[in-house]
Amino acid sequence: MAVIRSEVVGSLLRPDYLKDARPRMEAGELDAAAFKRIEDRAVDEAIHLQVECGVDVVTDGEQRRFAFTTHFMEAVEGYDSSGVWTITFRDEAGGEVQSTRPVVVEKLRWRHSMCAEEWVYLRARIGGAGGADGGPGAGAAAGAAKVSLVGAQQAAAYYDAGRSGSAYPTVESYLADVVDVMRREIAELARLGCTYVQIDSPQYAALLNPDIRRGYRERGSDPDWLLDQCIELDNAIIAGHPAMTFGLHICRGNAQSMFYASGGYEPIARIFERTRFDRFLLEYDDQRSGGFEPLRHVPEDRVVVLGLVTTKKPELESEEQLKRSIEQACRYVPLERLALSPQCGFASAWAGNRLTESDQRKKLELVGRVARSVWGAGAVATSPQ
Repeated sequence: MAVIRSEVVGSLLRPDYLKDARPRMEAGELDAAAFKRIEDRAVDEAIHLQVECGVDVVTDGEQRRFAFTTHFMEAVEGYDSSGVWTITFRDEAGGEVQSTRPVVVEKLRWRHSMCAEEWVYLRARIGGAGGADGGPGAGAAAGAAKVSLVGAQQAAAYYDAGRSGSAYPTVESYLADVVDVMRREIAELARLGCTYVQIDSPQYAALLNPDIRRGYRERGSDPDWLLDQCIELDNAIIAGHPAMTFGLHICRGNAQSMFYASGGYEPIARIFERTRFDRFLLEYDDQRSGGFEPLRHVPEDRVVVLGLVTTKKPELESEEQLKRSIEQACRYVPLERLALSPQCGFASAWAGNRLTESDQRKKLELVGRVARSVWGAGAVATSPQ
């Protein structure tokens, strides 16, 4: 697979008509088939937007998900969605929002594929030819698409010794089943022709936060031990698929333009050294992210996707600002092993961040435009695979 120079992380803002339709469907006012047609329309528009903005690899905008993790909860039984652990998201103005983590309470049971529907529909929509009315995927390169899954570290946050112990006496036994479930999903995606899977693991960066580290301890998990274990588990999840590219996305929380952690990547830099991911999609949009120095730990056969464009604020970064940041990152990773993206999704949860659809478009256009300016139109490097 050629190295992609620009991409989105995953989610895009849900259009108002989709936001209006979901509660109507849940209330029984809209049948499943009608709601599915509305979802399809939202996905079509999300793909078309990314292609128009010149983004190299597209997603379905996660329009079918209530949040970036719900594909996992809906496909696998065994969780209590009411949870026991509340995470606080904050912004610079002092605003807060609480997010409750689900908890595993029974043995995991496979219900259906997490992403097969998303991928098959997306695959059918890319690679089209034609102009503005040539279909939503007009102009997208064949196969230039990806799906996202949660990783082991995210799933580990759903274990609580008090409530999970009857099903899983140890967090290790629980995570062993998580690995089996995720490997089954990736095998199915590979069978369906998917060649790029992104693993979302914001909980890796959550370990920078003292309160979250304490929360892990209170629920029976040592955070430092868990970091090392989940690196090996994520390696196990992605092993055995040499024709597939795997990306790892790490951010510091993203809910309604708020975050839960701050700090540079240095304390968790062994993720770069020990995981076998081909691409690292990293948050670098403000001072909370720290400097580029931890990138010196990235092996020479990996790609770093710089998340320099924020999805949390409507203000548009300048091209000059982004190019200066790329130049600074080149002190640690050569230009041919860099790429560009927004720092996270625009709507990791259903409500979305505090931007308009017009703001979103401008930021995606900026990503595509700067990538073409820095690396050249169609400029690619050899994949580490």
